[in-house]
Amino acid sequence: MSEETERNLGPQPLIQIMAEHSLNAQSLVAASPTQLTHKMVSRACKGRRLTKNTKGKVRAALQAAIGETIPMDAIFNY
Repeated sequence: MSEETERNLGPQPLIQIMAEHSLNAQSLVAASPTQLTHKMVSRACKGRRLTKNTKGKVRAALQAAIGETIPMDAIFNY
């Protein structure tokens, strides 16, 4: 038997950062310099395990939306 990787990791710090800056999923999608979908943002907030590429897209969009540099570990706790 192989051990399954936990995919649902619970709410992420991203939710609190978005709330502090009055952002929603649409704000991140609009601010994104790359292709980002509402589904990607939703999965990131819920704590679904994302690929490194998707995490980078979410981080880039968040940084563009708030105008600050944020480390990856401040957005995701995994």
